[in-house]
Amino acid sequence: MNNEKKNQQMPMPPRPAGSNQQMPMPPRPAGGRRGPGGGFGGPPHLMMAGQKAKDFKGTMKKLLKILSRYKVGFLFIFITAIAGTIFSIIGPRIMGNATTTITEGIMSKIQGGPGIDFTALGKIILTIIVLYAVSATFNFIQGWFLNGISQKLMYKFRNDISEKIHRLPMNYFDKVPHGEILSRITNDVDTLNNSLSQGLTTLVTSVITVIGVLFMMLRISITMTLLALLILPISGFVVSKVIKKSQKYFRQQQEYLGRVNAQVEEVFSGLTIVKAFNKEAESSREFAAKNDKLYESAWKSQFLSGLMMPVMQFIGNLGYVGVAILGGYLAIIGKIKVGDIQSFFVYIRNFTQPINQLTQVANMFQATAAAAERVFEFLEAEEEPQTVENPLKTEGIQGNVEFRNVKFGYYPDKIVIKNFNAKIAQGQKVAIVGPTGAGKTTIVKLLMRFYDINDGDILIDGKNIRDFNRSDLRKLFGMVLQDAWLFNGTIMDNIRYSKLDATDEEVIRAAKAAHVHHFISTLPDGYKMVLNEDASNVSQGQKQLLTIARAILADPKILILDEATSSVDTRTELLIQKAMDSLMKGRTCFIIAHRLSTIRDADLILVMNEGDIVEQGTHEELLAKGGFYANLYNSQFEQSA
Repeated sequence: MNNEKKNQQMPMPPRPAGSNQQMPMPPRPAGGRRGPGGGFGGPPHLMMAGQKAKDFKGTMKKLLKILSRYKVGFLFIFITAIAGTIFSIIGPRIMGNATTTITEGIMSKIQGGPGIDFTALGKIILTIIVLYAVSATFNFIQGWFLNGISQKLMYKFRNDISEKIHRLPMNYFDKVPHGEILSRITNDVDTLNNSLSQGLTTLVTSVITVIGVLFMMLRISITMTLLALLILPISGFVVSKVIKKSQKYFRQQQEYLGRVNAQVEEVFSGLTIVKAFNKEAESSREFAAKNDKLYESAWKSQFLSGLMMPVMQFIGNLGYVGVAILGGYLAIIGKIKVGDIQSFFVYIRNFTQPINQLTQVANMFQATAAAAERVFEFLEAEEEPQTVENPLKTEGIQGNVEFRNVKFGYYPDKIVIKNFNAKIAQGQKVAIVGPTGAGKTTIVKLLMRFYDINDGDILIDGKNIRDFNRSDLRKLFGMVLQDAWLFNGTIMDNIRYSKLDATDEEVIRAAKAAHVHHFISTLPDGYKMVLNEDASNVSQGQKQLLTIARAILADPKILILDEATSSVDTRTELLIQKAMDSLMKGRTCFIIAHRLSTIRDADLILVMNEGDIVEQGTHEELLAKGGFYANLYNSQFEQSA
């Protein structure tokens, strides 16, 4: 893709090391091709519009409101752009004077006169150099200021998006693919950056150039100007037809580019599975089919944009022939000078090119509006309330938890937790068991307010969790998940993640309590050892012990453990179990259990099925009942045997 731009990086949360989910590769923006300028209607810069905004006016109003914060900077940009353009417009006229001086001097020499007036010619050349130098200086200043404003604006957008991500409810991410969100952060913001930096400058300079050049052309010859203008409708007609035809293929190109990148992301994140099931050939065939579609649409779009140049050059050359003949005739009869013909040719080139660029500015702003609309849609998405009026304080919380007639569904018409009731006393170890899809993990998500319940109440020490600020509520919890979440950084930083102001001594104390200090001490850099991107330089069990140390450092009132020993060997499992015992002392613990043999000593076992508690009690009590839990336990025991 010819106009590929480097995506600017935005500050993102640390990437989980050792997680199965890889950060998707952002799709590359597909751009049109830029043809060389020149001639009548030199080929314009074809920008791929992608798609049109649903509400162009509304989106542009929002964008202009944001841009108005930089109105002083934009005023300075417009002034420098106008000044630079005016100085460049005057140049060809003076160049024509130089040609006239040379021509008249040669004719004078032939007739026995003094010849070329080099003093006058030197002054003209010096004037031209100064004019173009001043014009270049103004253009540099204008570009410098515009780039600064553009980068500030993009920086703000990326920061706003990054902050917005943390304020969105979890169900937003259930509905919107992660790749779509990343596309808005990278592609759409990048499109905004490119369109604004190019479009605003093009708009100002093109308008000033058209007006100024037309004025200079009329001063040279009204007749030649009218002849030149006759070619414009033909140029405009061809431009509009080609653009209309090519935009369809540019849209297809963007669509298939997204599909190709989506598959690359999928295969990249699941490469182990692809290899394990020998699906390399099938994956390659699927990619080839999508790549073929991308190639076809890209080829057609580039062909049509490339077709513009020879067609427009042909039309332009016809115009040049007509102007040259008329200009020669007018020079012969003494209406204009020879240098005026040269100036006029330069002005023709400078006149038609900005007209074509103005045609493309409309498409550029369509692309801007479409990208801005997607960014605004994300920034205006409904947020979950982070704070409440008169929030309750978490000081003195003991860790008593009660679920009272809780109902919840990820979608209003699909209730998964129907009538959940449970009472857990401070310091109790509670296991939640049940078949897949019973709602075990959902209960934990509701407790931490990742989702809000449809009906009922969840209480901590008799206080409704809705009466706490979300951030304060979540400080009460510590989590150790089956999928150990570690990021690319030192071991010290990974443990300290739960309490950023912790001292090194506190981190080491937590590591000792998690039975991982000895292992860390044997490493070459100890606590300063850097975990790589996938945390593959430590084992799965060691990763799990590090996450337990992180939870111990947080010193939470309530613990959530999601079968942290399911993917390690027996020896490491015993070590992890010791670390978890240290972690659970004196704390209310919720254990999501898949292997029932690990929760025999739980104070209370909640047996869930289809969103309800079907049984509860201790391990011995539930086995004695011979009900649902007993069947689950016995089936696992038989499988183990």
